[in-house]
Amino acid sequence: MHNSYLLIFALLLGCLASTVPVFMCLFFTGTIGLVYLVGIDPQIVVEVLYRSMDKFALVVVMFFVLCGNIMTTGSIVEKLIKTANVLVGFLPGGLAMAGILACGFFGAISGSTVATVVAIGGFMIPALIDNGYEERFSVGLMTTAPILGVVIPPSISMILYAMVSNDQLEALFLTGFIPGVIIMVAMSLYAYFVCKKMGMQQRPKPSLHEVIAVLKESIWALLLPVIIFGGIYSGLFTANEAAVVACFYAFFVEIVLHRDMKLHDVKRVVVSSAVTSATLLIIVAGASVFGEYLTFEQIPGKIATVVVNNIASPWIFLLAVNILLLFIGMFMDIISATLILTPIFLPLLSKFGINSMHFGLIMTINLGIGYCTPPLGVSLYISGATVDRDIVYVTRAVLPFLIIQIAILFVLTFWPDLVLLLPRFVYG
Repeated sequence: MHNSYLLIFALLLGCLASTVPVFMCLFFTGTIGLVYLVGIDPQIVVEVLYRSMDKFALVVVMFFVLCGNIMTTGSIVEKLIKTANVLVGFLPGGLAMAGILACGFFGAISGSTVATVVAIGGFMIPALIDNGYEERFSVGLMTTAPILGVVIPPSISMILYAMVSNDQLEALFLTGFIPGVIIMVAMSLYAYFVCKKMGMQQRPKPSLHEVIAVLKESIWALLLPVIIFGGIYSGLFTANEAAVVACFYAFFVEIVLHRDMKLHDVKRVVVSSAVTSATLLIIVAGASVFGEYLTFEQIPGKIATVVVNNIASPWIFLLAVNILLLFIGMFMDIISATLILTPIFLPLLSKFGINSMHFGLIMTINLGIGYCTPPLGVSLYISGATVDRDIVYVTRAVLPFLIIQIAILFVLTFWPDLVLLLPRFVYG
């Protein structure tokens, strides 16, 4: 039987290492395991595929994808960057800090790291270089800061984690606020000291009139995260409903108030969002088949027994998990990894007394860092294309920022009370 496990996992790794799409790797290996090794009726595989799609939580993912696309098509992104710039742009390294702050603003609406790299990085990297910032620093900063897209709620990966773990989504979202702010502050301080050391020329401090003028111009864009989180935590609507409200609000602002999106753009934005959502959903479907195989073979429980018998301390377990997840993040996207690994780790959490929401935040940051690590870090390739540089150059550029993020990750790993402060305060 152990040989059959090894065969399935070797087959999965072999497929992932080749050019086979991720969803096909998961579906193919899961189906072989279920039909040929477990011996179940192939009809059950079809039922698993149907059940995996028949989940209301996936509606949230699709609407937040749509919301992100609306913002990048219209001028909301530009106004968020303008606001961030007027607030901190006059400090040493101010434009760099504005880029980090803009990633935080955008992350509080879109829920996606890739969307944040494309929307904010594509605009800010050329802007930083044009304003005298070193190219390597600019690329490194705007490749890594978009991790805020998955850390600061709403986060697509957190939605999928909650779907598997059955944690309350609104409470899980709250775990991301403090870590998100810590990442923003740490990266901003690094930018401040680096730019001060380089003797970067500071912009003049804006007058109160200029600040008010920019805030007035950007007020509709800034109200979007306020509506999302204000509605969720006031009890006005659920996280699912918040995604729909955010989309309608973004459409209204861009078409009626800003007038930067035309009615004929709506079809293109909706179709583009549908394609992106379908890509995510088909990965969910493939992962569900593989997950069904793991369940039938009781592999999560067997792994839990082996780990508990060999690791006594929860801290050693968390350290080992961090190293493992950082490694997995190099080769697998956050959606697939979350769906595959969460069922494996969940039985272990109760045995070690680890809060599942704390673990969800740790997993999200770990796999978010994976966007910036070779060989398959998507953010590396997007930023590299922006400045026409290869992956080696971009990898070297992100190293100082990755060290900061990994250091924060380990602090959050071993200080669970900090991560759970807001959920406990709001929900008791």
